[in-house]
Formats: sequence, C-alpha cells, structure tokens
Amino acid sequence: MNDRPMSPPRPAAGAWTWTRCAKLAFRVAIMGVVTFFIYRAVASSLRQFEEQRFDWKAVRPGWLVVSGLIYLVGSVPGWWFWHRVMEAMGQQPCWRKSLRAFYIGHLGKYVPGKAMVVVLRAGMVRDALVDGGVAAAAVFVETLTTIAVGAVLASVLIAWRFHHDMRLLGLALLLTFAAGVPAWPSVFRRVVLFLKVHRASPKIEPALQALDLRLMGTGWLMLIPSWLIMGTSLWAALAALPNPPASLSDPLVSLPLCTACVALALVAGFVSMIPGGVGVREFVVITLLAPTVGEPTAVISAVLLRLVWLIAELVVSAALYWQPRSAADREAPTR
Repeated sequence: MNDRPMSPPRPAAGAWTWTRCAKLAFRVAIMGVVTFFIYRAVASSLRQFEEQRFDWKAVRPGWLVVSGLIYLVGSVPGWWFWHRVMEAMGQQPCWRKSLRAFYIGHLGKYVPGKAMVVVLRAGMVRDALVDGGVAAAAVFVETLTTIAVGAVLASVLIAWRFHHDMRLLGLALLLTFAAGVPAWPSVFRRVVLFLKVHRASPKIEPALQALDLRLMGTGWLMLIPSWLIMGTSLWAALAALPNPPASLSDPLVSLPLCTACVALALVAGFVSMIPGGVGVREFVVITLLAPTVGEPTAVISAVLLRLVWLIAELVVSAALYWQPRSAADREAPTR
C-alpha cells in the first residue's frame, strides 16, 4: 500500500488560476494606461486643429495615407536591428513575435517615463527561447542607436542648410553628444552595470559582451535610411495640405529639410522624457519649417504629422495584436 500523500491535482488546461488572473489583470491595466495617454495625445492634437481653424475638407487624404505608410516602412530598419541585437545576444526570437512587439511597443512612448516601451516589447517577445531581461537590454540598444543616428544626421543636415543659425546647430551637436555617447558599446555596458539592470536576469551581463563595433556599425547603416524615409513622411504630410508649399517640387531642398525636422524633433522629444515628446517635437518642426513654408503651414504640418503617425501606429498595432498566433507561439512556456 502506498502511504505517500497524494499531490494536489493540476489545474486543467485553460482553467482560471490565480496566476493567470493576475497576468490578465496586469495586461488589462497596461492597456488601460496606454489607451488613456493615447486619448490625451489625440485630444491635444484635435484641440490644436480647432485653434488653427483647420479645414479638414480641403485636405488630400491620399497623401495622408501615403505619409502613414511611409512612416511604418521607415520603422522597419529599427525592428530589424532590435531583432538582430537579440540574436547577437544569444536569443532566438521569432520574427513574427518581434515584429508584433516592436510596433505595439511604440504606443508605450505616450506613457510618462518611456519605460512602457521596454515593458511592452520585452513582455511580448519573451518566450522559451528569449529571455525577457536580455530582450529589454536589446530595446535600450536599439533605441539609443536610433536616437544617436538621428542626432548625427540632423547635425549634418542642419550644418548644411542652417549653418547661419548657431542655436540650431548647437542644439543638434548637444543632442548628438547626449545620445551618441551612451550608444557606444563599452559605455553602454558600463551604464547597464551602473544602473543594476543586469540584476533583472543573470543572462544580461554575459549577453552584453556581444555588443561590438561591427554590430553597432551594421545598425548605423540600416538606421540612416530609416531617418531619410521618415523625412519623406513629413514631405507627404505637407503635400496633403490644401495649399502645399512650392518648395516641395524641389526634392534637393525639401527632403533634406524634412529629414532634419523629423530627426531633430524625435531626438529632442526623446531626450526631453515628455510622453510622446508632445510640444517638443512640434516646436522643433515649426522652428525649422517656418522660414521656408510659413508659420501657419509649419504649425499645421507639425500637428498633422503627429496625428498621422499615431493613427498609423494604432492601425498596425491592432492588426498585429489580433493576428492569429501559431501553435508554437501558444505552447511555448515563458521564462
């Protein structure tokens, strides 16, 4: 006769356990926070349109769609680099899951502190083959590299187009230093150790040794076209206005200007730590565009670009969030 105590029965597959309920509650809370701050961003944009008495009926919607699509395409190199960094750090991410996590994670930038981007991306890509802590460290690598590339590109373009404005050039160089130094591999490793981020997972510290100049150089080569493409998105948004500026007809003039606007605006918004860079991004775009297209057009284009990008992010995030998952994705245990 077996006198050993019987182990409690395991819950049936799909049964609601406390752990499962807690995870669901956490996800609902995150989505609630993200939704609230996205609502605030949209409401702020619409108020600005009302203040400018913007006539929506005169807009060319086709160009707005083109602008949104260009922005999403311009984000692809950032996703690729994040995926590549995770692979270099010894992880085996599924490209479908990392693409889904990358775009949905974009919505986290509208929450104060920027940390929600890391939470969303790392949480959504984590599985049996991807450590959540290493994925989070890879988010920092991708983000800092993207910002550093944007800052350097903005400095070059501003030195070319706005060399007479020492304030703009000084701001671009300052942002280049602030964003570029932490992105250097050896400095980044020290920053992670200083912030004790490696305590989140014992795999982070050895994984950081994979960061070298070859990997970061590959990221730079991929991310430079990314910023140029996103500059084209602003160009398309300007083309959607009722009376598009005449300068748009000359790509050698308009595209470098639009790229400098987008790059410097996003870098400044990131460094400011304001959710979504609200106000900071618009100020930079208006400052750079106003001398060429006029202040009213600059104001409208800055707010319109934010709204177009936000809608594009929401649409692609919804499509990726509700996409059917493979059996491997559903059954893979998380770490």
